[in-house]
Amino acid sequence: MTETYEIAIVGSGPAGASAATRAAKLGVSHVLLERTDHLSDTIYKYQRGKYVMATPDNLPLQSDLKFEADTRENILGWWDEGTAGSGVNVMFNAEVTAIEGEKGDFTIRTAKGDSVKARNVVLAIGLQGNLRKLDARKIPGADNGLTEYQLDDPRDYFDKDVVVIGAGDAAIENAVALAQAQNRVTIVNRSREFSRAKSGNISLILTAIKDELLECAYNAEPARVEERAIVLKTPEGERVVPADRVVARLGAMAPRAFVEAVGGVFEEGADVPRVSESYEADRPGVYIIGALAGYPLIKHCMNQGYEVIHTIIGDPVESIIRKELAKKFQVIPGYRDVQSMLERIKDAVPLFQGLTLLQLSEFLLDAEVHFKKPGEPFMKKDEAGDSLFVIHEGSVEIPVTAEKIFRLEKGAFFGEMGLIMGRRRTATVQADRNGAGAVCIEIPRTAALKLIASSPVAKQVMDETAILRQLQTFLSPELTRDDLTELIAAAETKKFGRGEALIKEGEEGDSLFVIRSGSCTVSKRVGSSDVVLAYVPAGKFVGEMALLTRQVRSATVRATVPVEAVQLDGALFRSLLDGKPKLRAIVDRVAREREEGNQKVSDDELSKKIEFLTSVGLGEATNAIVIDEGLCVRCDYCEKACAETHGGVSRLDRAAGPTYANIHVPISCRHCEQPHCMADCPPNALQRDAKGAVYVNETCIGCGNCARNCPYDAIKLSALPPPKSGLFSWLLFGGKYGPGEAGKAKKSKENKELARKCDLCAGDDAGPACVRACPTGAVVRMGPEELFQRIREGA
Repeated sequence: MTETYEIAIVGSGPAGASAATRAAKLGVSHVLLERTDHLSDTIYKYQRGKYVMATPDNLPLQSDLKFEADTRENILGWWDEGTAGSGVNVMFNAEVTAIEGEKGDFTIRTAKGDSVKARNVVLAIGLQGNLRKLDARKIPGADNGLTEYQLDDPRDYFDKDVVVIGAGDAAIENAVALAQAQNRVTIVNRSREFSRAKSGNISLILTAIKDELLECAYNAEPARVEERAIVLKTPEGERVVPADRVVARLGAMAPRAFVEAVGGVFEEGADVPRVSESYEADRPGVYIIGALAGYPLIKHCMNQGYEVIHTIIGDPVESIIRKELAKKFQVIPGYRDVQSMLERIKDAVPLFQGLTLLQLSEFLLDAEVHFKKPGEPFMKKDEAGDSLFVIHEGSVEIPVTAEKIFRLEKGAFFGEMGLIMGRRRTATVQADRNGAGAVCIEIPRTAALKLIASSPVAKQVMDETAILRQLQTFLSPELTRDDLTELIAAAETKKFGRGEALIKEGEEGDSLFVIRSGSCTVSKRVGSSDVVLAYVPAGKFVGEMALLTRQVRSATVRATVPVEAVQLDGALFRSLLDGKPKLRAIVDRVAREREEGNQKVSDDELSKKIEFLTSVGLGEATNAIVIDEGLCVRCDYCEKACAETHGGVSRLDRAAGPTYANIHVPISCRHCEQPHCMADCPPNALQRDAKGAVYVNETCIGCGNCARNCPYDAIKLSALPPPKSGLFSWLLFGGKYGPGEAGKAKKSKENKELARKCDLCAGDDAGPACVRACPTGAVVRMGPEELFQRIREGA
């Protein structure tokens, strides 16, 4: 008679092996089914010599198997020894094809025709058997044989050009290992940062880039694969990168058909099946753990394997993650238990609808929960901030004027302008003064970006809400989501490189654009030259005039920096206006005002000034220094005041920098919307303060990445000069160095060369010293919108 096991565990990865070892230790009858001839095939397929991290560092391990940060080979050795020493019952070469029956009487069938009987089934098969691949229909040549999706041993390559596509842990580890094996490596990251990787790997890749061990193509994606090269689409245009081999590490997907066949259910928008708090699937008796349940980190997987065995035998242990969440949830009025709170959060917040409760649990580990009393602010206007807030309980209000207040209800989110555009907070958001208080979940930028990148539902909700709010801002706050459903559904997000045209003069106007990030200029052809009419920042619209007049485009709109914009269908937009006369009147007024503003720039000299400022990059600034050469007397008090304020090292070079007519842009930090310097800092020393200033904190290691990445040469590496006597001492007794003067800096172990840049004189309520020190008022610091307006007005 065939033995019936208490538990059959399918898959011997970290979760499955941990579960089997716990069952063996407890003396529970079990079988571990593995489709290959070795344990943990995913780890086995890691590149040889790979160093495996044990993150999260602060999460305790709950397993009978040893695991700590070490090499792939050592970890596999520990697990082989641990399972063998515990007496785990393993059936190798047993690929499961079907699970029949019900709880208490399951029959598991294998590809070889064998069958196994069990009362409970634990599914721990992982995802790596179902890798994502480049789509040859969208990327010509992706199937020409140059691309592979797994790297076994980086030492198989030597003195080769290798392109690694991806920004996750596997891509980073492959890229660094290939570079260390004496290959010329380019890693392709479709965004400007490595937000999806573990912190250790982020440091690893940024250090490798800093040391020029390899190169990174940021904001790039494959356009086509050629015989020995890959063509990338970048903000600057197409770039051809030599490639003897392309390694694409694009993640993996759940084997959906198999999972559904054995009882797993995928909620709408979810990429992993849902499970209960005890890891049970919709089919009773079937438990899903590990990466397949949405927990890709090894330590999480092993803890789940331990926990699920105790659950099945009726001796449950509390999840370590839930212990941590219980601490966070204590601030929420009426909090009772973690499970009900997770269910309430998911039900209330559309942004989380694509996550299972297990995924939500892991995600919330990085978040903070805030309770505010009526009238207390969650964020304030003009503060710098890039986190995202989600309303869990209550409502918040956004004061526009003393009489006009907008409200956001439970489930909505705010703060996306700082997240997407890198701009200061555009409004104060506070707990509703007429309510009983509000609870908001604050999501750090990296976690929010990871959520958007990994959850199609979250990305769709974010995009649709951002478009809705920009339409409400541009057109009328009275517009509802129902009014705009069709328009939003047809919207398409597009990216444009520096200098690329969103709209061309003379073309048919069949759409308009919402600028989500970056900035543009509007120009018109006059004779043989282009005359710049206007500067358009993120958050504004372009292209509405041709739709309203039903004529061809009257001007060209061109990206001054890399731009992301949302294209809206022109016919649907016209239909919306036709059905709402009041709205049509508002749009007509906005268009007239813009046309009148453009007509004011008839002065060719005025147009050239605007064109000059955008050409030198002021379009991506938030706070730039500009000097009126007609007022400047070259006293250099601005530069000296800067040096006196910053320990003898000026962060301003007054004489350097481009000049046009009476406008001079000296070399100093512009505090960009999306700072180039912050994208590649190993210790994360570049930060933005509450006033929007990008500054260097005390963790700087002097690597120089920020200085190399700044396109405006606004960051210098310098040691500090020796201290000097104060002003009164110098006045009374004299001294070698007077105001604005300093001795030569001598680099030493104690006095390192570190990054020095403008911090807008942080901590000084009087504002930047350079502006205050100017005797003629020639020096100003402001954002591009205010600057261009002053130029228009002739100031």
